[in-house]
Amino acid sequence: MEMTGEERIAARRDAVWQCLNDPEILRRCIPGCQSLEMKSPTELTAVVKVKIGPVSATFNGNVVLSNLNPPQSYTISGEGKGGIAGFAKGGADVTLAEEGGETVLRYDVKAEVGGKIAQLGSRLIDSTSRKLAQQFFADFNLAVSGAAEAAS
Repeated sequence: MEMTGEERIAARRDAVWQCLNDPEILRRCIPGCQSLEMKSPTELTAVVKVKIGPVSATFNGNVVLSNLNPPQSYTISGEGKGGIAGFAKGGADVTLAEEGGETVLRYDVKAEVGGKIAQLGSRLIDSTSRKLAQQFFADFNLAVSGAAEAAS
């Protein structure tokens, strides 16, 4: 699965970068996230519960940040295991660009799933992934905008 997109956020790039690296903000914004812990400045562990069609699974995963170029870009990659439901792994290149008083967050995602979830078909997986991404960015945008307002 591949997905690209962008989100306009009404905050300065530095503020968006800080929120992208704040596990508490990310935990609140990631749909189904039950826990998210920083193990180091570039490694996190997560537990996320996801429902794709008739299959519901809890994924335990590891996330690694690489190619760090603060506050402009990074690569986020991860892998999660969902027991008999299967696995998910992939990564995203994330870039932040300032435009006026806003930040444009662009992402390019490549991911794959295996096991029972893969049997659901790429259409269902793609549409669910897009819906979850839209929900994440809507929640993230609100969190960042609120944090930016509170800081000013």
